[in-house]
Parts: sequence; C-alpha cells; structure tokens
Amino acid sequence: MQGGEERPSVAEIRGWLSEVPDPEIPVISLTDLGIIRDVVWQGETLVVTVTPTYSGCPATGVINLDIEKALRDRGITDLRLERQLSPPWTTDWITAEGREKLRAYGIAPPIDGTAADGRLAGRIARLSGTSNLTIACPRCGSTQTRKVSQFGSTPCKASYVCNDCLEPFDYFKCI
Repeated sequence: MQGGEERPSVAEIRGWLSEVPDPEIPVISLTDLGIIRDVVWQGETLVVTVTPTYSGCPATGVINLDIEKALRDRGITDLRLERQLSPPWTTDWITAEGREKLRAYGIAPPIDGTAADGRLAGRIARLSGTSNLTIACPRCGSTQTRKVSQFGSTPCKASYVCNDCLEPFDYFKCI
C-alpha cells in the first residue's frame, strides 16, 4: 500500500482473489479451486500461499502472475507469493460453489472418494460392491456415460461421452 493508506483486510483480499479465474478453466476462481491456502499480513508485506493442483502444473506461472496483477491493481505494493506443496492439493478442496460452476460449464465435477483412474476407492468400493464409477453427464444429467480416454483437455480431466444426448464432456478427475 502507498504511505498513509489503510491496508485492506484479509477477508477483502480473499474476495479479490475470488475474482481471479483459473487460466485453464476460467469459469472457476482460484479460491473455488482451493489453491489459495493462506493470505496473511507479515508486517507491511502481504503473503499469499498457493498450493498448485500438482507440482508440474503448467499453469502455475500464469496463476502467480494473475494473482500478482490482481493484487497490484488493487494497490498492494509489498507482496510475496509462496508455494506450498505439503499437504498436496486434492480435489476435496474444490468448493461446493466451484463444483456447481464446473457442472454448469459442462465439466463433470470430481466425485469424492474416487481414484484418479475413475474407479471407486477403498471403503466406498467395498461398501458398494463395485469399483466402477458412474459419471453423470453435466449437460443432461444422464448416468448413461462412458469414458473415451483417461486424459481429457488437461491432465487433470478425463474424456467422456453421454450415450443419451451424445455430447462429449470432461470429467475432473479426483486427485
């Protein structure tokens, strides 16, 4: 902040960050995605801690630039971004609002308790007696879908097609 200006609250800054879209899925914000781990003032320096969706995520550099630009445009002059890899990001961190935004955009949101390979994981598979995962079409809601490829438009998504409406769609894999 410039001399004499009152610095914004952490809540206000989080609100600003909720307006920064993910560069790969612009309908969802960085806070919806759950990668903003912490926002804190350390003296006069604003420290924003970010956990990438995975350590090799190609969008990490763009995300950091977008965060920096959004905050500098709001008058934050003393800023430090920190990368936190542990605990690793998980799709469990995507907010309920973020999941609904994904669905409305045409991407099936992750189903908690599933593995990245599209199988029910652990206890859920034992309780249900199956390891196959049913992904509902985000467009028509049908569960008559099939996986076309384990890899979709980005490494974190798989390609599916709906057997009822015949529309292709991505499923955001659990990580």
